[in-house]
Amino acid sequence: MEAEREQLVQLRVKAEFLQIAERLPGLISEVAITTQLHSPPGRQRERAHDLQAEISRTAAIVAYRLGYMDLARLALSRMAVAAPQSGDPRQVAIERYERAQMAADNSRLQRGVSLVRHALRDLDDDGGRATRAVRGTLQLRAAVLSARDGDDAAAGDWIGEAAELAGEVGETQDYALAFGPLNVRLHQIAAAGDRDEHAEALDHALQVSLPDDYPPTRAAHYRIDRARAEAWTARQGPALDSLRAARDASPQLTRYHHSVHETVATLLRARQRADERLREFAEWCGVQRTFCSWSST
Repeated sequence: MEAEREQLVQLRVKAEFLQIAERLPGLISEVAITTQLHSPPGRQRERAHDLQAEISRTAAIVAYRLGYMDLARLALSRMAVAAPQSGDPRQVAIERYERAQMAADNSRLQRGVSLVRHALRDLDDDGGRATRAVRGTLQLRAAVLSARDGDDAAAGDWIGEAAELAGEVGETQDYALAFGPLNVRLHQIAAAGDRDEHAEALDHALQVSLPDDYPPTRAAHYRIDRARAEAWTARQGPALDSLRAARDASPQLTRYHHSVHETVATLLRARQRADERLREFAEWCGVQRTFCSWSST
């Protein structure tokens, strides 16, 4: 089952959500049985619950990305039960990291920041790279949530703390969390965009050069945030190019991402008549019903 878990994580990093969804039901049942078989305290019990935490996290991410919020919350509740029994305090922090995003999507931004604060309080900085990477990732989430909430000072403070940690640990991918100086820059783009400072976001974006082996989901997020900045600074052609690059990097994440839909709608509103490339992309991601018929008249 450990090998199956690693395959799921790799599929998750590539945002192959439909392939994951086909495998999840059987794995969820299997890992539930495994935790029952290893009920006595000990390393085997912790490993079983660690598996359950990671598979529950995967289920939550897939359900969230596909828009099944009730299933996502249910999966996270399973992770919240399993993580404390895994023997890995980082899993507990990661569950709160994921839950903070869902709180934010329900317009509970302060709740999301509070979850991050609690996670940081409970996850002692042991000096290890993995722990520091998780802490830095939490700080970046708090930065984006604070920016959305209009608290620019807090957002800047959170990013500053994360940048300091990133400078110490370098580029990491522990727990499938890409953290390091590059990811700090990507969050600066997102935070500026969430503050409607799109020129600033574009300035940050133009300074980014992604390595060829960068995780596809993070590469797609960068292109999506860059497209938003380009669309709102009247660079419609480059914005569409960025959206298409996001699709090349991670088709399933891009297709269902709410920011993609918003940016496509912005591009459609900016033109009296959408060209073929924009109409094709809008149809592909499901935005065409309202706008494309109007734009082509």
